[in-house]
Amino acid sequence: MNDFHIANPGLDIIKLFESLRLKAYQDSVGVWTIGWGHTKGVKAGDTCTVSQADQYLRDDCADAEFDVKRLVKVPLNQNQFDALGSFTFNLGGPNLAKSTLLRKLNGADYVGAALEFPRWNQAGGVVLPGLVKRRAAEQTLFSMPVKEVSCLFPGST
Repeated sequence: MNDFHIANPGLDIIKLFESLRLKAYQDSVGVWTIGWGHTKGVKAGDTCTVSQADQYLRDDCADAEFDVKRLVKVPLNQNQFDALGSFTFNLGGPNLAKSTLLRKLNGADYVGAALEFPRWNQAGGVVLPGLVKRRAAEQTLFSMPVKEVSCLFPGST
C-alpha cells in the first residue's frame, strides 16, 4: 500500500462530525472527549487550545492511519484510505479489525465493503442520526473516483 496519510477529504469528514470543543465533554456514550474527538487521557474539567486540538487530531489520525495500513491487505486509492481513516478514527482499530467491512475489502470485494459502512451507525446500541450521516459520507468518499472528490467536499484541496 502507498504511504498514504489522511488527506483533506478525510479530515473534512472527521472535523465535520467531531466538531471542535475546547472543554472536555462526555460523548453520546459517556466517554470524555476534547478537541476534534480526542479521547485518550481526557477527564472532566480538561481544556485545550485550538493548537492543542489540532495536535491531538494529527496524533489520532496517525493512529488511525497505522491501523488502516496494518489491517488492509489490498490496494487502496486516496479516497478509500481517507474514508477508512475517518471510520477508524471514529471507531478504533479493533472495530475495523473485526468488521465484515474489512473482511470483504481484504477479499477484494470493494463494492461489498462500501455497503458495510451504514451498518456502523450506532453508539451504545442506539442509532444516531449523526453516525448515519457520517457513515454515508464515508461510504460516498470510499466509492468515489479520486478525480471527483472535490464535488463531494467543496473547498477541499
